[in-house]
This record gives sequence, structure tokens and C-alpha cells, in this order.
Amino acid sequence: MLLVPARDPAEMLRRAIAQWGGREDLWVFGYASLIARPEFDAVEHRSGRVHGWHRALRMRSRVNRGTPEQPGLVFALLPGGSCHGVAYRVPRRNAAAELERLWAREMPNAVYDPRFLPCRSAQGEVRALTFTLSRRSPNFIHQLGDHELLHILRHARGRFGTTLDYLMETADALRRRGLRDREIERQVALARAHALL
Repeated sequence: MLLVPARDPAEMLRRAIAQWGGREDLWVFGYASLIARPEFDAVEHRSGRVHGWHRALRMRSRVNRGTPEQPGLVFALLPGGSCHGVAYRVPRRNAAAELERLWAREMPNAVYDPRFLPCRSAQGEVRALTFTLSRRSPNFIHQLGDHELLHILRHARGRFGTTLDYLMETADALRRRGLRDREIERQVALARAHALL
């Protein structure tokens, strides 16, 4: 369920807190940087999968991994397929504060569409907060050929580093968790084949 169509981060946070309800622990699903650098306190983490969404390096980054003149890319969760990632359990007593910290990191410009999605794991299914991206978003990249990807990997740099660094951090984090993503592995191999690594 989409939390709110508005683009006001504070209002979106209020809606997320209302959707969560505060009666139980909060689950958060990470699929890229939240695996590499969670930066919030969780008492449990488990490998899980969301269906109907897939991870893709298809979101423009004009600050963190690029600039307005040379936009970079970051991963987003897009409609279709499925995605292996990590579900984090944040204790109810700390969840509101941790959610505010997470919002400041992921939602300062309200780029994502936060949703609570069912996340399946070996320990059972949980309802997890997930940051998705609409294909209608102005930050969504519709087509991305290897030539364009290589140009971005060579040149895009933002306040947190390069798009290439971000790709490698995500690939390494997934590998450490025992999670496979064939498209990420293909992109890393492409970067290697063109002497970017």
C-alpha cells in the first residue's frame, strides 16, 4: 500500500508512523545502501524477499553520487519481479526515533514512495517499510544502455563518492550476506572489462 501521494517529507513521515501504528516492532527492508550501511539500531536482521518489486540502478542522483551537470545513479526498488534483501527489526520503544533518523537519510527530498510490503523470510513473513520508486518519477531512468552506464561509472561523483563506488559497495554488501543479484554482477563485470576497477 502506497503511504501517501504528497511530496512533503514531514507529512509522508507522519503517514508512515500512522501506518506502522506503534503497537509492534517496526520492520524495514533494505535492498542497497541500507544493507551496506544501515545506520539505525536494529535488534534483528534476516534475509528476505519482496515480490512484485526489483532492485535496479535506475534512479538519478544529482547530489549524493553525482551533480546536476553529471548526474549519477543509485539503486531503487521498481515494480516487477522480486528482490532479495535484508529485513531489519527495530524495537517498538525506539522505532519512532529511528524512523525519523531513517527519514532524514532516505527522504529529505521525498524522492521515494515509501510503502509497507510483505517480506518473506525463512522465519516467516513480516510487513516491512520499503522505499520504492515510481516509473513516473522524474528521477527514474527509462532506458540505460551499457555505453551510458559506463560513462556514468567513469564520471559521476557526488558528496558521498562516485556511482562506481556505490555499485561496488552494494555488490560487496550483497555478497557478504550471501545474496545474489545477476544484474549487479553483470554491471561489475562490465566495469572490470572496461578497466574501471
